Amino acid sequence: MTALTQRTIDVIRKNEGSLLANWTANLDATGVSRDARVSLTEIEAQTREFMRLLASNARAGDTSISGNDWSETRTFLERLSRSRALQGLDSQSTASFIFSLKRPLFDLLQAEYASEPADLAPQVWAVSELLDALGMHTIRTFQKSREEVIARQQEELLELSTPVVKLWDGVLALPMIGTLDSQRTQVVMESLLQRIVETGAEIAIIDITGVPTVDTLVAQHLLKTVTAIRLMGADAIISGVRPQIAQTIVHLGIDLQGIVTKANLAGALELALKRTGFAVSKAN
Repeated sequence: MTALTQRTIDVIRKNEGSLLANWTANLDATGVSRDARVSLTEIEAQTREFMRLLASNARAGDTSISGNDWSETRTFLERLSRSRALQGLDSQSTASFIFSLKRPLFDLLQAEYASEPADLAPQVWAVSELLDALGMHTIRTFQKSREEVIARQQEELLELSTPVVKLWDGVLALPMIGTLDSQRTQVVMESLLQRIVETGAEIAIIDITGVPTVDTLVAQHLLKTVTAIRLMGADAIISGVRPQIAQTIVHLGIDLQGIVTKANLAGALELALKRTGFAVSKAN
């Protein structure tokens, strides 16, 4: 990488205030500072802090940001990227926070080296490499943060899509909606087993009315869940077995190993109540 000279670093430090003003104006011109999700006060504080770090961390000959000299700057950019990811901004606007500083810095260097074009080109290139590296670090952190946010949201959606409902004393129901996969089966088992422990339920009804199709893999996931329920000392009933699903299970030769099934949740609840000693009858 092209080396920064001490002269370039000195001119940056000397003109920190004007650079900050021009950078802020550039951010406003590109629209980055007009996003309602980020306050002007927050942007002003972030630009001031970054300019301070840039001026204090820059070393002659060093444009690699992986060293200890740039650790404070990297930490700042990581915090900024995470906050922008949580605020719902995209990677482009986040990276623009850094890249929009290029023009003010280039203008400053052009004025400083106006009579020395041979020295200007390598210094512009050095500054460009430095900001590119800082910008890419920002993007990488932003993408990682977004992936963490998405993963957390997926977990929350999985939990919301697998609610365990107490239908009666000793009877729990788990209405399934959507496709069953390994990850979701794990969440289902954890939620259901925890509720069995908390309530002391004797019977758990797994309602698959909202499951669009049942294939061998889905059946295996159901069997795993039922096995886990039985290991906890409870019994399981699968409800919502529609004619199409029944035909598919028979066609695939899937053995449900003596698991009680019902066509609908009402039938499963009636059976569960009988097993727990209750009788269902119409009022006179």
